[in-house]
Amino acid sequence: MSQQVNHISQLQQAEILLPSLSIKLASTDCVNEVKLNTENVNVLLIDDQKIIGEAINRIIANEADIIFNYLSDSTQAIQKAIAIEPTVILLDLIMPDMDGLMLLRWFRSHPSTRDIPIIMLSSKEEAKLKAEAFAEGANDYLIKLPDAIELIARIRYHSKAYNNLKALSTATATAKLQAQELEHTVRKLQTTQVQLIQTEKMSSLGRMVAGLAHEINNPINFIHGNFNYLHEHINTLLHLIEFYQKEYPEAQKIISDEIGEIDLNFIIDDFQKIILSMRLGTHRIQEIMVSLKNFSRLDQSDKKAVDIHEGIESTLFLLNHRLKQKIEVIKQYANLPLVECYPAQLNQVFINVINNAIDTLLENSNHQNQKQIIIRTEVTDLGTIKVKIIDNGSGIAPEIQTKIFDPFFTTKPVNKGTGLGLAISYQIIEKHHGSIYVKSQPGDGAEFIIEIPVRVTS
Repeated sequence: MSQQVNHISQLQQAEILLPSLSIKLASTDCVNEVKLNTENVNVLLIDDQKIIGEAINRIIANEADIIFNYLSDSTQAIQKAIAIEPTVILLDLIMPDMDGLMLLRWFRSHPSTRDIPIIMLSSKEEAKLKAEAFAEGANDYLIKLPDAIELIARIRYHSKAYNNLKALSTATATAKLQAQELEHTVRKLQTTQVQLIQTEKMSSLGRMVAGLAHEINNPINFIHGNFNYLHEHINTLLHLIEFYQKEYPEAQKIISDEIGEIDLNFIIDDFQKIILSMRLGTHRIQEIMVSLKNFSRLDQSDKKAVDIHEGIESTLFLLNHRLKQKIEVIKQYANLPLVECYPAQLNQVFINVINNAIDTLLENSNHQNQKQIIIRTEVTDLGTIKVKIIDNGSGIAPEIQTKIFDPFFTTKPVNKGTGLGLAISYQIIEKHHGSIYVKSQPGDGAEFIIEIPVRVTS
């Protein structure tokens, strides 16, 4: 009963304020429906009482910077608010078709209206009702009909705050987008730079190996090939000397003196050792040249089906001078199929990862146990092969693990590393449609896992 009396008294107040009511408001019409800019104050009143709509319209009619919109049908509130884009919503608390608090919840749940300031209008001055409205997300609470000066001041205050929030959100979004674009550009530049360095490095390595192969291989083959003839000729001469000694056991004194002076027996015995040593030396050089050729694969720039173990062995052979420094290499090879890949590039991955493992072990002077590198291969059920390179060094700190594949990131001192080895390795494995990642705990060594498909589809 008291609610009905209050409702009638509010209507009587409106009639007193508007003695010359001449404007007829349609139930669903919006007055001055204009798209706002960030400097305008755009008000949307949602109230089922047309007389309240006219009263508030009269209050703010002389305010040039305020655009007023009125809606009496609460069921269209969300659609109208999205279309009008108000900077402030005046929302009646009690309406016949939809409760004001329910509509308030809808506004707060919709992404287009959740930040718009909402001033609740009510004929009730109850603390519990106010608390409930604020709990649901209202920004303000006024009793109908509010004082004109206070209403305009609150509308401007909330509108300015909302416009500032939108401007800040826009600026933040723009800055975030620019930061993302800048980060993308930096990464693209880094990738391009790494690719250029990689291309130049591989080109230089190819030219160097080709030059070495041409300059060394031919003379070595010539020398190694002539050892058979040299051996035969020396044996012939030694046989002749032996024959002379048998035929003339009593040699003249001058000959005997000369034989004693040159130590003929030692020379005869040492000749065989020299020939054998030279043959082994040239054979070793030939092995080095074969390993260089297998490592660089100058004749295999395209994808080839190769034995991965052969590439690993060539890499270990080239690094043998470093591994001799008390580092044990344990090989745990599975029976792998031939893998379709870019052999030279894949071998570069192996040498980068194994070199890093060697560096870690050699730099750790406090290492108590036998320094070890384990190389393990396996075939998966997914049509891929895995190569695991495990060291028992000092491990990698967790905060560094996410950065080790970034271009130019290195923990090595100046002039000890470029920070490109693992970045290049990452790109090479990506090119093979595979993955490379690390498992490590500080003080517990590091395990690099390289996984690539047996067949590259593109």
